Amino acid sequence: MKKLIDTIRNIFKIEELRNRILYTLGLLLIYRLGSFVVLPGINPEALAGSGLRQQTEDGILGLLDIFSGGAFSNASIFALGIMPYISASIVIQLLGIAIPYFQKLQKEGESGRRKINQWTRYLTIGILLIQAPAYLVNLNDQLLPSAFVLGTGSFLFTFSATMVLIAGTMFVMWLGEKITDKGIGNGVSLIIMIGIIARLPHAFLAELNARFTTAGGGFVMLIVELVLLFLVFAATIALVQAVRKIPVQYAKRIVGNKQYGGVRQYIPLKINAAGVMPIIFAQAIMMLPLIFTKFEATQGFGAIFGNIYGFWYNLVFGILVMAFTYFYTAITINTNQMSDDMKRNGGFIPGIKPGKQTASYLDTIMTRITLPGSIFLAVIAILPVFARMIGVDGQFALFYGGTSLLILVGVVLDTLQQIESHLLLRHYDGLMKSGRMKGRMN
Repeated sequence: MKKLIDTIRNIFKIEELRNRILYTLGLLLIYRLGSFVVLPGINPEALAGSGLRQQTEDGILGLLDIFSGGAFSNASIFALGIMPYISASIVIQLLGIAIPYFQKLQKEGESGRRKINQWTRYLTIGILLIQAPAYLVNLNDQLLPSAFVLGTGSFLFTFSATMVLIAGTMFVMWLGEKITDKGIGNGVSLIIMIGIIARLPHAFLAELNARFTTAGGGFVMLIVELVLLFLVFAATIALVQAVRKIPVQYAKRIVGNKQYGGVRQYIPLKINAAGVMPIIFAQAIMMLPLIFTKFEATQGFGAIFGNIYGFWYNLVFGILVMAFTYFYTAITINTNQMSDDMKRNGGFIPGIKPGKQTASYLDTIMTRITLPGSIFLAVIAILPVFARMIGVDGQFALFYGGTSLLILVGVVLDTLQQIESHLLLRHYDGLMKSGRMKGRMN
């Protein structure tokens, strides 16, 4: 405990790190406050006990409500959250594979990145022009006519609310970018994570109510559920931090009276190099049917893929997670560049010739270790279904795996690693003095 207190004290001793943390917390607070600001033209009192709240208690809309931190069921100005931006990012990255213009932008460095970000914003607005009216149609179906100050289906309300929803999502996107640039951690991932954490107490209370007010096993069953949840968290952390070490030997160099190189180091290749992005991307794709079914469907395609506990939903979801794991790993891990860097610095993998053979070897290793990583990621993604089978409440089951758990673990570890790098840079002890956190240079 003393070491933890000393570490926290060291964090606030570093002015830059302290300012980044406070800046991040301030912007996240603004986001949370905005989640309770109801759309203009809707009576907030009419939301209590409305069909909208019951609609988001379970299913894919419940998941969307978790991502938005309850803003969806609050009919908030941030109701659509950050997911339209995530969807646009997926499309732009896919275009970077198929269209030469976007491939060229990806190779232009900072200027190309700015242009890609601009295209992503434009596409986000295009997606919002579809999702926002669909959300408003759903509001008309779920709320009583008295809830609308300007009247149900009013053109003035529809137009103004659509503009507010678009502005709300763009503002949330701006908050995420500012957190990434001037705060600590990945802004978009932190915004999603804070929404998930905000819904956790409500989900836990719902599970307590289910266990102690019904014949659900009571206290013993609750303890079993918490133990299982702890084991799932431990397995997820192990997945996120697992690495395959590739030995690298550096040639000896003698400069004056000193010898450089001649030592063996390791390249830590992560089994899950893609982090939380595959699960976020896959979830964004799985939410697309909501656009065409007005957020609710009782039959057909929308009903099949609107049930997050259904067989087909989870089958497709698992396949998408595996596919995006390979896709995101391929665009983030450049084995050719790694090979060139090693060759330039006089490094080589024992038994492997520098150059193309090294790149091919690294690519083969990444392909092999990504397979079990992607399978394990897909299994964790569909664990909420099995949690429901043992009687866990639908809201609490979402934290037994799937998007919620992976985002929580991945984002927390990534943020802690960034904080640790600031501490070690200034010769303070890291968050974990034993050096168990991957990414800490021992």
